[in-house]
Amino acid sequence: MTGSHESVLQITKNLFSLSLEREVVISIIPPINFNPDMAYKLVLFNDGQDFDRLRMEAIAGEMQLANEVPPMLIVGIHANDERIFEYGVAAEADYAGRGNKAGRTTSFVVNELLPSLLTDYRIQEGIVYAGFSLGGLMALDAVWNNPETFSKAGVFSGSLWWRRTALNDGYQHYDRIMHAHIASSARKNGLGFWFQCGSLDEYDDRDGDGVIDSIQDTLECIAELEKKGYVWNRDVFYTEIEMGEHNPETWSAALPAFFKWALAESQH
Repeated sequence: MTGSHESVLQITKNLFSLSLEREVVISIIPPINFNPDMAYKLVLFNDGQDFDRLRMEAIAGEMQLANEVPPMLIVGIHANDERIFEYGVAAEADYAGRGNKAGRTTSFVVNELLPSLLTDYRIQEGIVYAGFSLGGLMALDAVWNNPETFSKAGVFSGSLWWRRTALNDGYQHYDRIMHAHIASSARKNGLGFWFQCGSLDEYDDRDGDGVIDSIQDTLECIAELEKKGYVWNRDVFYTEIEMGEHNPETWSAALPAFFKWALAESQH
């Protein structure tokens, strides 16, 4: 435990995963003035290895001390050189076979990581799960398919281009895997979604409409959610950072707005 004007030192733990068949490094940032008798909101992130560049501990600590958000438990899952296979959409690998272990990642999070955390922390219902780039796609897929465990998904510059067909092999817009997965699924009650993109996230514009692909893919994913009955600025939120790039510095700038949304009382 620390004093009321101090941050909480990040804890690093290793957890062996039967699902992933490897040891997973976990970064844990306990709540400010942690009280083991209190239950806290859990905000889970993919790509925990980037916490330092994201200034995760400093930003979260400052916001809690300023009472901008209630005390929260933050956990980051470190990726390794299997990231391109362990992150993705569980139901389907992409056209190059990437993401073929995404189902194992979801199993690790739900069946191994969360029970492990519950041995040390009391966690409130409705876990928030977020990620960056391909980790954002992974978080969105896990939340969508596990609404009994998660309540909100945070997608920073999500790799929503993830597709069944390569661009030069006759790609069509319906080849985007997450979009198709949402379209073919039933609505999941009680979920909330937060998306972020930067205006300089990339330069590619495959259909030449003047909108970069990352923004188009994000907005069209939101459109699929709207078709399921989720309402813009109630259930689904989007923030676009002018001159924002595809890097931890831009995502760090978006974290305060994300945390305020993630810790706010649900509208559902």
